Amino acid sequence: MDYSILDFLALIGSVCLFLYGMKVMSEGLQKAAGDRLRNILSAMTRNRFAGLMTGFFITALIQSSSASIVLVVSFVNAGLMSLAQSMAVIFGANLGTTFTTWVISLLGFKVDISAFAIPLLAVAVPLLFSKKGRTKSIGEFIVGFALLFLGLSMISQYVPDLQKNPEMFAFLQRYASLGFWSILIFWLVGVVVTMVIQSSAATFAICLVMFAKGWIDFDLACAIVLGSAVGTTITPLLASLSGNVAAKRAAIGHLLFNILGSIWCLALFYPFMAMITSLCGYLGLGDPNGLYNFVDTLQKTDPLIYNNLFTNTLPTEHPRAADLSAATEQLIAMQASASICLSLFYTVYKFINLSIMIWFTNLYVKIAEWIVPARKKAEEEFGLKFIQGGLLSSSELNIASAEKEIAVFAERVGRMIHMGQELVHMKETNDDFNKLLSRIGKYEDISDRMELEIADFLNRVAEGRLSNEGKLRIAGMLNVISEIESIADCCYGVAKIMVRKNENNAEFNDQIYTDIDNMYKYLNEAMDMMLVLLNNIGDIDEHSLMRSYNKEREINNLRNQLRNANVANINAHKYAYQAGIYYMDIINDIERTGDHIINVADTAKDLYRRQKHDTPVASRRKG
Repeated sequence: MDYSILDFLALIGSVCLFLYGMKVMSEGLQKAAGDRLRNILSAMTRNRFAGLMTGFFITALIQSSSASIVLVVSFVNAGLMSLAQSMAVIFGANLGTTFTTWVISLLGFKVDISAFAIPLLAVAVPLLFSKKGRTKSIGEFIVGFALLFLGLSMISQYVPDLQKNPEMFAFLQRYASLGFWSILIFWLVGVVVTMVIQSSAATFAICLVMFAKGWIDFDLACAIVLGSAVGTTITPLLASLSGNVAAKRAAIGHLLFNILGSIWCLALFYPFMAMITSLCGYLGLGDPNGLYNFVDTLQKTDPLIYNNLFTNTLPTEHPRAADLSAATEQLIAMQASASICLSLFYTVYKFINLSIMIWFTNLYVKIAEWIVPARKKAEEEFGLKFIQGGLLSSSELNIASAEKEIAVFAERVGRMIHMGQELVHMKETNDDFNKLLSRIGKYEDISDRMELEIADFLNRVAEGRLSNEGKLRIAGMLNVISEIESIADCCYGVAKIMVRKNENNAEFNDQIYTDIDNMYKYLNEAMDMMLVLLNNIGDIDEHSLMRSYNKEREINNLRNQLRNANVANINAHKYAYQAGIYYMDIINDIERTGDHIINVADTAKDLYRRQKHDTPVASRRKG
């Protein structure tokens, strides 16, 4: 056996280069058109066919159905689309994977793209040093494109020859002539290989090389490709493990789509293959098995030509050099046709599967809900809605999910303001006081956890390839979540002041309650304005921004008025000195809450509205 461990490692490295090239190409494209992709997904309609086309085009652009499907989960959780609508996008994403197979098939063998890869790098690398972010992103896209096909070329070089190394794949060859059982076994091979390398495109590339060299016949190649469609579901499943219920349901829907598709295709495999063979003949591609038969016949009848067919090591002065040249030309023509036939099989299968399954969307939803039942509302109330843990594969696109998650975070913290105002009016002897106090404490603990989880998500996104705009957004969002958590701390501070006030038996009169309610009135209005800004962060309204600043000034002015009046009221013995202390502590705490709210507006203004001018973050306001 002449296939060494170094050859095997070289094959693994070639696959890694292929996957890395796809990753760089995908991320470069996301950075160059990140906003456009976010807008497309955000504006997705409720029509299942529009969602289907959206899934198709997004996957074709970013070259990864797994990334598209993981991204869709965020919009499901947000209520921008239902689980049923997300299924249509998932179906479209599965069809979108065929785009990559056609690129590989049409360019991988018909044209020696690896010969152009190095010149492409010569053009692309200088673009990486451009000061313009978009130009850099285009350079990264071209670099990824070049690396992808360099990897494909190296896969072709290092894939072991099943004919020359039968002992290495003896366990497969033993099952290659068992009729339909062979189809099932090679289908399983496609599933396992794709689960390991987590890319159906890479599996397709390996299978295409093996088929194009005549090492496996058309039926077995199609079985491997069919299995790869199921194996690719592993990425969304892994990503959903640490996600919420919607994430798991979306991943299950993706799995069901591909498993049920494989079941009907395997059940009708031979009639389906006969249809594909006829279609290839109708399109002038010839018999898909012609390549395998040609190589197999050549090996049995003319070992000399066969042994030099793929290496082209026969000297030009050899008497049979002309025969080798003719056989090589015939092989290249057959390879091109065979690779197109394999892509045609994958596309027709995906299209028919989609045409069938799109009508059973509601059934998919019910099955997914049955497999992954909803948790109790108490468990879901504070779970992250837009973002999950797990795998991140689309850094630029994940920013939009984080922005919406922050808006949800702010809305939840805003509830604490109402709780604090309600607690001020309660008596300590009331059981409801202790229940509400415990609830506020729980909300404060949850806010701490949410800040950490969102910050961790943002830091992991920042580790990916981001445009300058994306980096500014990450910096702004980290500031915003810090300010929102500080709002929660202030709200909990009011609760602790009330506990101390009750422990010391201090009493508030009606005037104190009225003044505190007035402060809360202004604070609630400021909080509502902040929520409007966060929910429309991509299109900040100048009028809303100015209203936020005016409201913060009103809070400061009222605080100053109440501070001055408090001294006069204590001197006039309208209430006890100790009550005045707790009263002012609450007023000051409310005013600090307003400061944190306006800090959020400052960050939104400087990092979103003026980001094109690279305006630095405004200094934080204090009092």
